[in-house]
Amino acid sequence: MTRYFNQITIQTPESVELEFTLAGIGNRALALLLIDYPLWVLLLVMVIYLGSLVSQQIVDLVVFLGGGTESIELWLAAMSLLLFFIIYVGYFVIFETLWQGQTPGKRVAKIRVIRENGQPAGLFQATLRSLLRPIDDILFIGFFLIVLTPKEKRLGDWMAGTLIVQTERPVVSKAPSISQAAEPIAEELLQIANLSLLQPDDLAVIREYLQRRTVMAPKARSKLSLQLARQAKTLIDLEHLPSDMTPDAFLEAVYLAYQRLGGSVQDRD
Repeated sequence: MTRYFNQITIQTPESVELEFTLAGIGNRALALLLIDYPLWVLLLVMVIYLGSLVSQQIVDLVVFLGGGTESIELWLAAMSLLLFFIIYVGYFVIFETLWQGQTPGKRVAKIRVIRENGQPAGLFQATLRSLLRPIDDILFIGFFLIVLTPKEKRLGDWMAGTLIVQTERPVVSKAPSISQAAEPIAEELLQIANLSLLQPDDLAVIREYLQRRTVMAPKARSKLSLQLARQAKTLIDLEHLPSDMTPDAFLEAVYLAYQRLGGSVQDRD
């Protein structure tokens, strides 16, 4: 069944389900390319400029004292490379650690880094993500992984066990409201439909619709409910509907019947 909401459900250690909306490649590109990288380059240029002034003063001092400059220049070059690495890694590590998973770019784009258990990312996760960023940037490896994987994770996210989500407040999953009209239909579906063909991901889509339908525009709700009902009818190998009903009542009955069958709705992405 087609997934209409780019979301992921996380179960906390307290057995509470939280729903997060994944950030998406657009928000991540906005944060990185238009804000974070320009700020990082500006910071790097400033440090290089100040470093060159200090380095020249050190070289002049060594020459004044009658020492050789060859050795000191090698040391200064090594220190410059180390400083470059620290700034490259440290920019993301410092901000993501102190700003609860956000950099200036992520804050503007309203996205953040979290761990896969829903907890805020810490120093370890931020450091590992930052260390692997050069690999992700080579040949657009990170871009393709974000676009092609269900959880939109680049290599750094896979290794650190993190996700990039929108900063909207996570919604605690609640069972959707079921009308009384769906009760007898659900009992009938248990007898005539092959509900075992329905996968947890399919039920997750139905549940998300039932939870969100009240805030949808009437036309969009009607179109989506009919489409989902047709898909569900095909998935459970049902030739004819048990009786006249609305698409909403049928979806409620499918959800209720599946629960009574012992199924559980979990995110498997």
